[in-house]
Amino acid sequence: MSTPRSDGPLVLGIETSCDETGVGVVRGNTLLADAVASSVEEHARFGGVVPEVASRAHLEAMVPTIERACETADVQLHDVDAIAVTSGPGLAGALLVGVAAAKALALGLGKPLYGVNHLASHVAVDQLEHGPLPEPCLALLVSGGHSSLLRVEDVTGDVDPLGATIDDAAGEAFDKVARLLGLPFPGGPHIDRAARDGDSVYVDFPRGLTSRRDLERHRFDFSFSGLKTAVARWVEARERSGEPVPLHDVAASFQEAVCDVLTRKAIDAAASQGIDDLLIGGGVAANSRLRSMAEERATARGIRVRVPRPGLCTDNGAMVAALGAEMVTRGRAPSALDLPADSSQPVTSVLA
Repeated sequence: MSTPRSDGPLVLGIETSCDETGVGVVRGNTLLADAVASSVEEHARFGGVVPEVASRAHLEAMVPTIERACETADVQLHDVDAIAVTSGPGLAGALLVGVAAAKALALGLGKPLYGVNHLASHVAVDQLEHGPLPEPCLALLVSGGHSSLLRVEDVTGDVDPLGATIDDAAGEAFDKVARLLGLPFPGGPHIDRAARDGDSVYVDFPRGLTSRRDLERHRFDFSFSGLKTAVARWVEARERSGEPVPLHDVAASFQEAVCDVLTRKAIDAAASQGIDDLLIGGGVAANSRLRSMAEERATARGIRVRVPRPGLCTDNGAMVAALGAEMVTRGRAPSALDLPADSSQPVTSVLA
């Protein structure tokens, strides 16, 4: 592991793209605080995130979370050099809360404001653990809303999308299959745990967009809707016949199908681009099978893998602060104070 820089700009980052209110404090690429307030329990009874509930939870959690982050980092707000905030993509109402808070802080403190891209932040956060990013690197980002393959030449401004999900993202598929199996929301961690006691080849579930014809048009794209449907039909057929559903085996077989496609396409993309470093980020990057399969397949191809620790994979303020600090370090001009919240901000727009 690289030794992180202990100098550099002191940046406070705010993340509110979904149901996590995250506030991080970073100096250079050294993490000082990562405070998170989650509203996941409020959404669990609905089986998914409710945008209005998330927005209200952000409003209630914002000030206490900022205070907790500053206390943990042992800094005062007036000490920071810049404020960074996720400006998109994400839930419109949730983003607005974070952007409004960041604007208020930047204006009140007289500090520069950086509105940064959520996906690029998932890439930048790895610097807090493993040091400066290799340039270029290939990033596989997998979460509830995104499954993306990105060529990253410069995380502050040169990110090229190679592929993305065309329907359900990997994390979304985990949530939906977990619900089918009677597991709680969010589904990823529960399927991961259930799969450890299951047989990953018990059911040969389909691998989306991997046929020869699909690879011609969607070589680096992802599709998990068909897989989700296949699991649903398999479970329904068992229930109609009066047979028990082997939860652990189904969870393991489903997880294997998802991880197989994600790692296969990521390694192929890295090899085709002549890139020797693969970075995996996003909430699904916390999945134990994805981590082990990626490491095994990458090593066989001479590709190095970097994955942040699980706590930095899920949405957090530290990742936003990390990208903000890199913006300051590289002399990028800050955002304007009329910065909008953009729910569909493209990854090519790293700085709003």
